[in-house]
Order: sequence, then C-alpha cells, then structure tokens
Amino acid sequence: MASERPQNGTGPWPSTSANNFRQPYMTQSIATDSDVLETNGGMGRREFFATSTQMAGTSYGSGQTTAIPSDTASQASTTDHPSNDIVSVRHVSRSISPHDTTPSGTLSTNGIPTTTIQSAEEPIEADDALEDGTFQPIKTTATKDTANKRPNLPKKGSGRMTEDDLFRVLSRRKSNTSDAHGSQLTPVVTQEEQAEIERLMSRMFGQNRRDNSEEEKTRHVGLTFKNLTVKGMGLGAALQPTLSDPFLGLPRLLSKIFAKGKSASGKPPVRTIINDFTGCVRPGEMLLVLGRPGSGCSTFLKVLANQRFGFESIQGDVTYGGTDAKEMGKNYRGEIVYNPEDDLHYATLSVKNTLSFALKTRTPGKASRNEGESRAEYIKEFLRVVTKLFWIEHTLGTKVGDEFVRGVSGGEKKRVSIAEAMITRASTQCWDNSTKGLDASTALEYVESLRTLTNMAHISTLVALYQAGESLYELFDKVILIDEGRCLYYGSTENAAAYFENLGFERPARWTTADFLTSVTDPHERQVKEGYQHRIPRSSAQFEDAYRNSDAYRMTIEDTKNFDQELEAQRQERLANRSKATEQKNYNLPFYKQAIECTHRQFLIMYGDKLTLGGKWGGILFQSLIVGSLFFNMPQTSAGVFPRGGVIFFLLLFNALLALAELTSAFSSRPILLKHKSFSFYRPAAYAIAQTVVDLPLCLVQVLLFDIVIYFMSGLGRTASQFFISLLILFMQTLSMYSFFRAIGALVGSLDIATRITGVAVQALIVYTGYLIPPSKMHPWFKWLIWINPVQYGFEALMANEFAGLTIPCVPPNLVPYGADAVAGYQSCTLRGSQQGLTSVQGADYIREAFTYERAHLWRNFGIITAFWIFFVILTMIGMELQKPNAGGGAVTIFKRGQAPSSVERAIDGGNTVEDEEKAGASDREKLELADSSGSESGTLVKGVARNESVFTYQNVNYDIPVDKGTRRLLNDVHGFVRPGKLTALMGASGAGKTTLLNTLAQRINFGVVTGDFLVDGRPLPKSFQRATGFAEQMDVHEPTATVREALRFSALLRQPKEVPVEEKYEYCERIIDLLEMRSIAGATIGKIGEGLNQEQRKRVTIGVELASKPELLLFLDEPTSGLDSGAAFNIVRFLRKLADSGQALLVTIHQPSSVLFEHFDELLLLKSGGRVVYHGSLGKDSRQLINYFERNGAKKCDPSANPAEYMLEAIGAGDPNYKGQDWGDVWAASPEHQERGREIQQMIADRRNAPKNSQTDDSRVFAMPLSTQVLAVVKRSFVSYWRTPDYMIGKFVLHIFTGLFNSFTFYHVGNSQIDMQSRLFSIFMTLTISPPLIQQLQPKFLNFRNIYRSREANSKIYSWVALVAGAVLPELPYSIVAGTLYFVCWWFPALGRGATSFATGYSWMMMMLFEMFYVGFGQMIAAFAPNELLASILVPLFFLFVVSFCGVVVPFAGLPHFWQSWMYYLTPFRYILEGWLGVAVHGRPVRCADNEFARFLAPPGQTCESYTRSFIAQAGGYVNTAVDGVCEFCQYQNGDEFAKGFDVYFSAKWRDYGIVIAFCIFNFIVVFVASWLFLGGTKSIARRFHGKAKKQEQEMQKGNGKA
Repeated sequence: MASERPQNGTGPWPSTSANNFRQPYMTQSIATDSDVLETNGGMGRREFFATSTQMAGTSYGSGQTTAIPSDTASQASTTDHPSNDIVSVRHVSRSISPHDTTPSGTLSTNGIPTTTIQSAEEPIEADDALEDGTFQPIKTTATKDTANKRPNLPKKGSGRMTEDDLFRVLSRRKSNTSDAHGSQLTPVVTQEEQAEIERLMSRMFGQNRRDNSEEEKTRHVGLTFKNLTVKGMGLGAALQPTLSDPFLGLPRLLSKIFAKGKSASGKPPVRTIINDFTGCVRPGEMLLVLGRPGSGCSTFLKVLANQRFGFESIQGDVTYGGTDAKEMGKNYRGEIVYNPEDDLHYATLSVKNTLSFALKTRTPGKASRNEGESRAEYIKEFLRVVTKLFWIEHTLGTKVGDEFVRGVSGGEKKRVSIAEAMITRASTQCWDNSTKGLDASTALEYVESLRTLTNMAHISTLVALYQAGESLYELFDKVILIDEGRCLYYGSTENAAAYFENLGFERPARWTTADFLTSVTDPHERQVKEGYQHRIPRSSAQFEDAYRNSDAYRMTIEDTKNFDQELEAQRQERLANRSKATEQKNYNLPFYKQAIECTHRQFLIMYGDKLTLGGKWGGILFQSLIVGSLFFNMPQTSAGVFPRGGVIFFLLLFNALLALAELTSAFSSRPILLKHKSFSFYRPAAYAIAQTVVDLPLCLVQVLLFDIVIYFMSGLGRTASQFFISLLILFMQTLSMYSFFRAIGALVGSLDIATRITGVAVQALIVYTGYLIPPSKMHPWFKWLIWINPVQYGFEALMANEFAGLTIPCVPPNLVPYGADAVAGYQSCTLRGSQQGLTSVQGADYIREAFTYERAHLWRNFGIITAFWIFFVILTMIGMELQKPNAGGGAVTIFKRGQAPSSVERAIDGGNTVEDEEKAGASDREKLELADSSGSESGTLVKGVARNESVFTYQNVNYDIPVDKGTRRLLNDVHGFVRPGKLTALMGASGAGKTTLLNTLAQRINFGVVTGDFLVDGRPLPKSFQRATGFAEQMDVHEPTATVREALRFSALLRQPKEVPVEEKYEYCERIIDLLEMRSIAGATIGKIGEGLNQEQRKRVTIGVELASKPELLLFLDEPTSGLDSGAAFNIVRFLRKLADSGQALLVTIHQPSSVLFEHFDELLLLKSGGRVVYHGSLGKDSRQLINYFERNGAKKCDPSANPAEYMLEAIGAGDPNYKGQDWGDVWAASPEHQERGREIQQMIADRRNAPKNSQTDDSRVFAMPLSTQVLAVVKRSFVSYWRTPDYMIGKFVLHIFTGLFNSFTFYHVGNSQIDMQSRLFSIFMTLTISPPLIQQLQPKFLNFRNIYRSREANSKIYSWVALVAGAVLPELPYSIVAGTLYFVCWWFPALGRGATSFATGYSWMMMMLFEMFYVGFGQMIAAFAPNELLASILVPLFFLFVVSFCGVVVPFAGLPHFWQSWMYYLTPFRYILEGWLGVAVHGRPVRCADNEFARFLAPPGQTCESYTRSFIAQAGGYVNTAVDGVCEFCQYQNGDEFAKGFDVYFSAKWRDYGIVIAFCIFNFIVVFVASWLFLGGTKSIARRFHGKAKKQEQEMQKGNGKA
C-alpha cells in the first residue's frame, strides 16, 4: 500500500507532519504485540501508524491490513477497539501537546535504523491521557465522528515517551528529509543545534511549564465562529473627486433630489463583506484562507482576530475557547493576534532589541514561570529558542531596517515578525498575506515556522496566502475559499480539491491544489469537465448555495457543535484554575513597568538613529551661532530694550517651531504602536509617557546648545540665578511645546488635518505671546488666547527674569529732546514706564507698562507651564489610547466622471452597491475572450502589437561595487541573449542578483563599475536604448490621479517616435487596453492600494504603460507576479505569453512560480548566489531539458509530480546556508551546454550584424519627442493631478482664509497711534510667517513628482528633468494666486486697508502675489535639495528663521551688528517684501500718540515746549503738545513715514523693492532647476568630468556597452 501513496510534498516534518493524510486510502492494522510508532517517508513526509513490530519497515500488505477510502475512514476509525487492538492514528492533529501520551515503539525513517525512545525526564504515564483514554490530536480533520471521540490506544505494554522525544519530532524542519527514493537530503541544522532546539523547546512549552503555569492552564484555545456576517460602508466604486466638487456639489444634489426624490440624498449604502460564515479552528490546527484580493480575506482575519473597529455591523458569534469576543476584548486581548501584511518594526532597533522588548513586555508573572526561574532567565532562554528556531541568530546585532535604513533581508524581517508573534504565546493568530515578496524557499520556511509554532504552542493559526505552492498547502489542516464575501468551501485540505471536482470542475495536470481552488472563482481561468458546462455554479451566490447543500457543510456544522461541547469542559477547567492573577490577561506588566520598558526602547531607537540626532543638534548649534551674532552684545541702554525682547521671543519661537517635527514622527510610528497595542505589549499611554521621558534629556541638550550660545553672545543678564532660571523656563517651555504638537498628532486622524490645525496654532502661539501685540491692544474676541498660550507665560517669566532689577539709561533716539539745545534735567525717555524728567527707566516699570508683566508672576508662570506640559501629556495619552486602525470596508475603484461603465455609473447614482468593476464590464471581457480564443494562437487582439526583430546579447558581464574594504562582485561573468518570440525567465534564490542583472542589462546602474559586451544586432547600444526597451518595475509606480487610459497615452505620446501621428499613438493605446483586458477600467484612476486599482490591475497598468511605448527592442519585467494571488499571477503570465507569441522579446524575473506558470516560459537564465550562471538555455516540454541537465550532472532525480522551478532551486542549494554540495556555477562553466551557448551567441552576432538596420536601433535621439512637447505633456498631467486632489487645494485655501481672518481680527481696524503703527508692522510680519506651514504642505507634492520620475520615468527616458521641474512648478502658481487673493481679501480690508488709498491696496495685492510666488519657489528649492520629506520638513524652520532673522523686524536695521548689516541685510528677500508693504501701508498716515505713549518733560524756564524742541523735532521728527499742567508731551513720530524710517523703510523704494522681489522669485526657480539637476544626476556628471578615476570608470562602461 505504501507504494500507492502519492509522493508529492517536499516540506519538513512539521510541514508534512504526523498524519498528513494526502493519500486516497488509509491503512488500518490489527496487531497484538507492542505498539510501534513508524514514520513512512515519502518526499519529506511522515505518517504515524500504529502497527505491529513484525511489520515495522515492511509493507502494509498483510491479511490483517484493510484499506479504507478516505471519506469513510473517519467512520471506521471512531469505533471503540479492545485494548489489544491498534488503529491508525487517523485523526490525530499535528499539535501533540507535551502532556499527551504517545505510543511507544520505534521511530523510523526510510534508510535510518529505528531507535527506541528513552525517557529523559519524568516519564509521562498512559494515565495522563484524556479522561476517555484518548489522546490530544496530532492532526484533526473536521469530521462529525471525530469531534467528540478519538481512537483509544492501548495501555498494555506501553513504553514511555518524553517531551524531548516529541519535540525532536515536532521541531524538525528540513533535517533528515528524504526524497522519493529514500536518499538523504543535506541536513540544514547540525545535530548539536537540533538537540539544543529540542531541549529548549521542551523547556519553553513542555509539561513542566504547563504544570507550573497558571497562564497555560487558563488559556482560551480553539476558535469557533457561527453565522458570522460583517457589513461595511461603501459602494465598491466611486467617482473621482475634483476641485469643482465643493462648488458643484449642491447643484448636483438638488438635481438628484428633483429627479429621484428624497432618497437621492442620504448615507452611502451598506455592503456585506462577509456573509454568514460558520466553522471552527481547533488547537494545533492551521486554516488556510484563500481568495482573490478584495474577496474579504483580510476582513475575515481581522474580525476573527477581534479587530472590529470601522465596520458598520458584525453579526454572529465568535468564541475563543468558549469565551465570547466581547469578554476577550475586555479581559484577554493578549491571547488574540492579527499580523498585517507588512512587517512593522522600528527600523533603527536591532533584531535582538526588538525581540527582547517583546519578551520583557510578555514575560509571565512568577506564578506562571518555572520554580526559581527569574524574569531575566526566562527572557534569555526564550530569546535563544526563537532565534534558533527561526534561523535569525546571526542577525541579532543587525538593525531591522527599512527603505532608508539598511537592515536585515525581507525573509529575515518576516521571521522576526513570526518570532514576535510567538513571544506573545497568543492562542489565536491570524496572518494576512505574509509571504508577499518572498521567494519560494523563504515562503516555505515561513509557513513551516508557523506550522512548528502551531504544533509547539498548541494554538489556532489562520493564514491568508495569495500564492500557495503544494508544499505550502500540505502544511495546513483546513482551508476556506472566499469570493465576494461568500464562503465557497470550508473543510479539510485533503477533501477540498475532490469537492470542486465533484461539482464539475477539472483540475489540470500539475496545478497546485490552491491554484485549482482559486481558479474556480475566475470565469476565465476555471476549466469545466465535459458535460458539466450548464451544471456548474457560476456566481459566488450559487457556489455558496452548493456548499450549503453539501456534506462538507454538514460535517463543518457538526464538527463545530462537537467542538463547542469540548470547549465547555475546557471552560470549566479554566474557571477551576483561575486565580486573581489570571482574571485579566491584557498586559503582563503593570503600567509603570510598561512605561519603563518603553522608555528604554525609545532611547535605543533614538541611539540607533545617531545621524538624524547629530544633524538636528548640528543645525541647532549653527542657528544659535547665527542668532547669537545677530543680537551680539546688546547694549544695556534703551537701544537694547527692543532687541532684548526680540532675543527672548526668538529663544521661545525657535524651540516651538522645532517641535513641529514631532507631527511627522507621530504619524510614521502610529502603525507600529497599533500593532503592539493589539499584541498587548503595552498600553499606548505607557508609550506616550516613554516619549515624554525621552524628551527630558533630548530637550535639555537642545536647550543647552541653543540657550548657552545665544544667552552669552547676546549679553543677557549675567548672574547665575538669571541664567539658570532662563534655562529652566526655556526647558519646561520646550517640553510643553513638544507635548502640544504630539497631542495634536495623537488626537487627529491624518497628517493633512494636523498640518491645517498647526498652521493656525503656530500663528496663535506667535502673536498672542504679548511681544508682537501688547495685551492692552488685543481685541476681546481673541484676548482669551493669551490665557491658554503656554508660550505667553514663558515669555512673561523670561522678560521678568531679564528686566526686573535692570536700570535702563536712555540714549537717543529714545532720549528726548537731544542735541545741542537739550538741557540736562529737562529731558525724558520715550520708553514705556518712564517717569517725568528722568533719563533712565526701571526694567520692572517698563515691562509693567508695556506688557502688564510682573516679576512676582515668574514662579506662578513656571507652575502654569508645567501644568500645561502635564495636561498635553495626558491629552497625548488619551489620544493614543483612542487611536484605532483604519476603518474596515472593501476596496473602492475610483472612476473619472463620465468614464465609468454605464452599469457602474447607474449604481453610483442610485446609491446601490457596485460589484467588482471588472465584472461590471464582464460582457465586454467575455467578447474579448471569445475573440481571443477563437483566433489562432496569437489571437486577434495581439496582431496589432509591435513585433521585434532585434536580438540583444550580453557577454562577460561583471558588476563590482565599492565596499568598506575594496570591492564586492555582484555579477560574475554572466552571458546570454534575449530574442524575439521567446519568453525568458531569470531566476535564482533571494540575493542571487536577479534584479541587479536586470537593471544592468537595462543600463539602469548608476553606481559601481559594470564591464561586459552589450550588443543589439551585433552593434553597440544606440542612444535610444533605454527608451526603446520597456522596463516594468516591481513596484507599480504611477501618478495616482491619472486614469488607466491617460497613463498609457502619456507613455505613448512621449516614447513613440515623433514621426508617428498622435491619433495613431492613442489608437495603439486602445489596442493595448483590449489586450490587457482593461476596457472596463480604462476610465478608472490608478490611485493608491485600497482606494483605486487592486494589485493585479496595477500590475497590468505597469505592463501596459511599457507596451504603449511600442518597445522595438525588448521588454524587461521585474517580479510581475509578486504580491498577486495565483489567479492574477496566471493572468499576467498568460498576457506575457501572448506578447511573446506576437513577436516581443521578454526577459522576466519571477518568484514562486507554480509548475503551470513555469510551463509558459521558453528559456531560463538561472543564477546562484554571487551572481554566477548555473543554467542558460531552453526549458523544453515539461522542463525536460532543464531536468535532464541537472540529473545528468549529479542532482537527485526529479519526481514527475514535483514543480521543476522548486526542484532546480533545491538542487543548487538555494536558500540553504549549509549547502555542502558541488558548486553548480563551476559545473555550468565546464559543461558542453555552456560552450554551445557561447557559439550560439557568436553566431547570432555575426548573423544580425549583416542584417539591415532597424530604424529604432539606428535612432540617435535620447528622447523621442522635442522638449516643448515633453513640457506641455508633463505640465498638463500635473495640472490634472492638482485638479483631482481637492484635499490638497482645499487645505491650501482653508489655511490662507483662516490665517487671513486670524490676522485681520487680531489687528482689526488698526488706528493711528504709535502702537498702531507697530501693529501694522507686525501684521505684515505675521503674513510672512504663514509661509512655513504652506511650504510644509506643498513639498510632498514636489517630492512625489520627483520620486515617480526617479524611480521609473527617468530611466525610461520618457522626458527630461527640465519637463519634470516645469511640471512641478507651474501648476502651483495659478492656485497660489487664487489662494493669495483669498488671504488678501480676508486680511487687508478689515485690518490694514481701512482708509488706505486705492494705490496702496493695488500695490499690496501685487506684493501679495509676489510673496506667493516667492514661498512656492523657496519651498520647492528646499525640497529640491532634500532626499526625502522628513529632511525637507526639518530644513524649513532652519531656512525660514535664517531668512526672517535679518529682515529688520526682530532686530531693526540700526541694531544689527555691522557684519550682518553690511551684506546679509541686503540679501534677505523678506527685507524687500516688508519694505514694500510697510512703506505703502503707513505712507501719509498721521500718528496720534495715545496718552501712555507720550514722553513727558518740563521745558526750561523761559521757553515753551515748541521753542525748546523745535531744532530737535526738525532733526528727529515727531511732534510736541503742551498739556494742561504745562508739561511737554512729546510723540516720537509725526506720521507713518517717520515710523517707517526707524526700520530703514522708505516709500520711495517701493518699485525698486518690487523688482528685487521679482528677481528673488526668478532666482528661487532657477535654483529649483539647478538643484533638481544636481540631485537627479548632475553631481555625478560634474564628478565624472573633473575626477580622473570617474572618467576612467566611464570609459570602462562605454567600452563595455559599445564593444562591436
């Protein structure tokens, strides 16, 4: 019988574990002797059979052996047997719990002597079995009979099996895996390592720990769900929002109401995402969740993981170990885990610190650890276990990394995620599409690890996979197939394929079971048996009905009922074992310890990113030196009073603005926080406290750097108490600002909204400190802001600290009158707080009169700032606790208005739920399918696609990159060719250099040295090579607001030769749309994942965009099937096959291909690690040529049912770090096939060199279209992007309107007093301060355009960098003019424009427009220098403060040090904007001093006030009144022009200023172009031109590229 079993599956034992019953028949033996535990090896498979000793290692063909068909095996195996009977352990689940009894005997593997199991620990008696004498399952299949009863195993003659023995079996991965012929494969781990893992595993999960652990005894194991229905909001499709929507929304709504009545307006409809699911996942079972993207797999996993936020309603019962979801969510959150698709970790933490942190937060209490085991010992031991088990010991010291930080590989990062989940010891674990981006061997290791974890920890595991090979599929116990939210099948993995075959579907040869299951949901992919065409279910509802009427459904219902009864017993046992410590299991650590651990981790994160921290502190030091020099050695006289307030204001303002960067980090770390919250590592509030604690030293360093430099350079109060009080106030102020912005980040849903809030908040913080506008002049509607503004309290405390006790001697121009006619004793001071006849002012009087500040308030204010800090921290804690993951709901396809298929548009208008948008156009697609299949092999649709004739060859390709010590070779002597009509696969293990080779061949390498011969038709590569080849990137990078048709047309317009008419280019795009079956979504915008096209559709667009360019040489594709489900992957490869058949030359890198996909390829280039060729040539039918080559050269024989793609990778030792076999690179180099390929390449070169030249290969143009066409196309696309991004534009307009109104109501109806003139100045200054938040808004747009260009469009030579920059700059300008006008109207007329001349109004509007142009150019200039958004946002305050510091407001011209006054003052653009605005705003306005603004003094005897001051007024300006009591009242300014003169502002210079600002705007945009050119390769061009070594490298590359 053994020989009858299919030998498929290559996984290790837990993967193909005990009782992996895949064979159609089972064996049932009757024996009377001692029990024998035997493993019967097939390709790495082990089956447990209880059989007699005489039969060990022999066939099962004795008379006492009966064959039972698998569907009846369950019934046969449930009868009670006498004690001397032995049965096959048919229903034993893989997860042997260590306290289960296990039959003794010999554990044998083919080719290995059987060994008797010795007892190493306290033996486990047979009496330790379950009450009914049965055993915990090894592999459960959900059948009606096994749910409540298990086969009895005899106690008579039983030996004993220890935990170590069990774990030796359970934790085995690839060691001792046998092939079909019994030959041993290379062991992956040494015996010593394996023994250690087994020992440690037994220690972590063994009987001893279970006996001592309260936690283990009270776990909620096993999951059931009954009648589970989930509903969410959404249509499934929507229309693309545009900037016109806010204005046309009301008319459209009214027209709908008139047309359809009241029903037209209302909430969007509710759609069913999961429809009435029932089933159970027992402890130790793994459930595979299959379904196409958008079918509801993620929702199913999220709801079962108790993540219920964002859904409209969830009906039905979900229980965990018999406890309902509500109670689990309240008291036992830590027992359920959901792992998202992405690996979410802190990039700058090492693997060791990542896992240690998880362990510290999840280490059980003393009562649940072994006796005498400390926390540290537990953590150390568990860390050793998980790192050895998941093969990440070597990565412990490496950072986890991300796209910016170098770290571990993708496969290793995935294993870190698994280890983190294992640490939680959660009873139910859900994994969402976690093999995305992994190659076949890594994906298999990942699922094997999950299998091991499930077995070891005795948990329920649910995994959604999009591409599951057979070896992966065999690791699972149960499978559920979902389509459109309906359950098409739920049951054992063994019976799934047979179930659908019985429905009438045909399983093609070599299709994996998972591929076959998902194919039945796709009408274009499924294959129907003869005679069943009209009997099969077609819609998801029909499939659901068929399932509901099947035996599989009835067995599932019965199994669930039986399991419920078992759970009741488990619940009673749990209640009996429960103590106060285990009443709640949300968090293992008390709150204060969570905060301590989070703080420690936060310090490690910060320390791991030393570069950013160093850069930030360097920037602060630089800025402090600039500011210190600006206020250098301020005089102790009245001339230093205004700058003294300015420097204090600056100290506060700078630290407040630096805190703005907290917003970005708050949103970037949120997904990790939510993951850790769901893992119950810590409360989010503890994380908030940790951030605050880490702020303490960081802010202290920041404040020390800034304050010490500025304090002593500027000459503030030189007493110890003043300095340390200043430091303390500033430190507390900075802490409160950090916490303020962090609180906004925690309470708000998105960065966009947060930016809008902070834009207004920063204005309020700046204006309502009391510096720009004194409290006495504040209007009542906003005056309350000073009481809730922490900066105001800090400003008062610092001003009081500085001025109290200071005597300020008055000097001109504050001393009045002065000059030859002035008489001592008859002078006064213009400073506020001056006494009549005195020429000095007390500092305390000055701040009391000018600001209403008191020294007595200093410590009160310190207390208030501290209270604000604590309040903001508490707000942050609350905000973080309230944070929820993204709302649940189906993905939405967005259509351009007027381009949605008619059925979709009707549904949107009617508010109905839209089905899959591709099904909405199903009739079109079916017609296309018929047209395609009815024609010849190439199909009617493919006839119009451009054919290739050129042959691309490459020889002796080497690629070296510089490393720390010398160079490293990534490609080693690679050779090959790509020819028309052939589909060539480029394969190899992870890290073999596949993508590197693809980029090298496509001439996209711009780092290191490439050598070799690259020829097209035997000639050097033409200049047009990059444009004439298509390159479909692995990452689908597109302009998200473009529709599919627009993306294709853009590519065709700019990449097809200019001689081709535009109409012909666009017509070709329509053919490509039909070829890729995208007619129904041609009008849909590409969008982002979740809002836009799904993964498969995006991949089709990526291929379509390349095809639209009519690549006349060849087409490169990098991982076109990565991240797709098997059906989508099949469709993509089918499209590629069509293209090859139509004459295209294609080179494709591919991961995880099933044998069906692999069959579509003609030729293969296989690489091993180190970038060496292992095989190059034809595959042959059923890959026979490839297999013959490997078998002939010493590889094991390939089983007929094996996947050749997996076979060849296994043969060369791909992914196996301990591979000890022959070097297949050397084998290839010495093979006759290698010589043959070399001769073939030489022959091709000779043949093609004599062929007539192709126009494309002779094209010397780098770009297909002239620059003017490029600029027009890119600018048009950018304008469309802005139009379709209403959020950005509305955000921009709203910020302008809000800040304009805020400014106008702050300075509402400004009068003509002296302080009103100052208010005009500060109102203009406030307008200048709106630029930083606006710049922060526009930079991501610019960087997004640049990223799209860098990652795809630059390499394809679609258009020049000049067009890119023009496209990024021009669309901003008209919108900025509209926004600026809105601001101007809101600000000018209510505030400064009252009583202004029409000229002043017109000029001010023109200056406003220039200011808009200036900040757009300034912001884009900063972005052009910055590599990413984070650095760009950090640079904004540094640049802004530098520009604003010297404009003459913070320090007036007269007070500037000579060094800055002589040059920097004239280079600051804000100086000219300010002069232009202030000059016209105050020109001709009389000044009328208020009573408290006069300087009072007596005239000398015999003189009147007028005669005494006449010569002084003629020189200094101002006017004098004689009061009733004869006292002279002097007002410093007579008119606005005199006030302006004090700031070096002259009305006469207005047009000069206007011209200079225009010049600055032009300069900004020139720098944007130059900086973009430098960033996009100009720097390297310059380096190559002037650097000898670089020149040599270039010559080498040219030599390699052009050898003829």
